[in-house]
Amino acid sequence: MNIAYLILGGNKGDKLQNLESALKLIKDRVGEIQKKSGIYSTKAWGNTNQPDFFNQVICINTTLSGFDLLIQLLKIEAELGRVRTDQKWMERTMDIDILFFNSEIINSADLTIPHPYIKERKFVLVPMAEIAGDFIHPVFNKSIADLLISCTDNLKVTKLDDTL
Repeated sequence: MNIAYLILGGNKGDKLQNLESALKLIKDRVGEIQKKSGIYSTKAWGNTNQPDFFNQVICINTTLSGFDLLIQLLKIEAELGRVRTDQKWMERTMDIDILFFNSEIINSADLTIPHPYIKERKFVLVPMAEIAGDFIHPVFNKSIADLLISCTDNLKVTKLDDTL
């Protein structure tokens, strides 16, 4: 069994419904969800002239390999209306990134694990720290909590009301 941490996010359409749909599809097709953070609202990163994102980090158990997991997540994104273009950091209904896969380091043309921008993005570190603050980043050999403390990202990350 493999343990993967994923971040789900979107800023287009019904953001809460899109997250719920993604969680259901992940559970049905990818693996059992072990933990999930709260849902956080964050201004767009990179291209800031767009609606705020809702993000959530989950931990799953899966029998899939890292590459097979990527294939299934891309299918789920497409099913939920994600249209990929050459432009980076644009509005999207759903984006699902693999943050960590066990403690593996994978560098290929199609897949980089750990996700290369984790330590630069509060919208990843805050929900990740909520469910796995002690997890050690296999490249930097620092805990997620320590990476959050040293993160220089100034974007405000706000947890949504749990009653939503």
